[in-house]
Amino acid sequence: MGRLDGDPWQDLVLMELIIPQGGLMSLEPDKYADVLYEVKDSIARVVINRPERLNAFTPHTVRELTLAVRRAGADSEVGVIVLTGAGDRAFSAGGDVSVESEDTFRAGDESFDELMKKLYRAFRECLKPVIARVDGYAIGGGHHMAYFCDFTIASERSIFGQNGPRVASPAEGWLVSHLWTVVGMKRAKEIWMLCRRYSAQQALDWGLVNAVVPPEQLDAEVAKWAQEMLALSPTVLKLVKKSFDDSVAAIRESQDRFDILNQVNPGFFASGEQTEGAEAFMEKRTPDFSPWR
Repeated sequence: MGRLDGDPWQDLVLMELIIPQGGLMSLEPDKYADVLYEVKDSIARVVINRPERLNAFTPHTVRELTLAVRRAGADSEVGVIVLTGAGDRAFSAGGDVSVESEDTFRAGDESFDELMKKLYRAFRECLKPVIARVDGYAIGGGHHMAYFCDFTIASERSIFGQNGPRVASPAEGWLVSHLWTVVGMKRAKEIWMLCRRYSAQQALDWGLVNAVVPPEQLDAEVAKWAQEMLALSPTVLKLVKKSFDDSVAAIRESQDRFDILNQVNPGFFASGEQTEGAEAFMEKRTPDFSPWR
């Protein structure tokens, strides 16, 4: 069967309906708009290719990332997946604030929240090791994209942190709470609720990353980790990865039952709070959230 015509995301929806994960390759689109994809020496390299926006992602970018990760997961030639950002300024600055609106958060299965969950499900379900190669900023959604990867290797100039409360960008459920399984509850709350920035060395000290090296050594370090895993039993690696994932499955399943935003503030978007956060960010000023306390 050849490539499906039309939008790549529609291709993926059809693929999930009609064929198992292992049969995705023949249906993969030939080109991506926001993502670069290549396989070399059993390593799939998936690159967020929006350097002019610090690799901030749109809903379409996340769809393409999901396609690429599923593609790598279904490819028997691939043993390790490396996720990174184009250029040397950012891994990813998170969701592109210029396209965030009530529509992107209230779009059901096409919402930012649900699209990110589909991406992380692709990380988990492929069962192959996923390494985040971080060079520069890993902020907001770019940060939680990195902490959802199995490993994070960072350059010394990398900066980590969350942004949601600072720009009134809704974040909820296990996209947030997964961080405590990485760094512990107190540190996770600090990262999410204060929106501070953390150096690569501090991220290493806290367990957010596995290794920190000078920028010129980053690719060699990532390759070293990948080659070590490529020398191991792929089935046993999958068993180990699934064992870790299953240990937090109950949290995901519990939080997926509820719309937490509607519990906390069902009138959030109509209130103007999100608009104030987004406009303040775009205008490079400090937001005034006092009316919504």
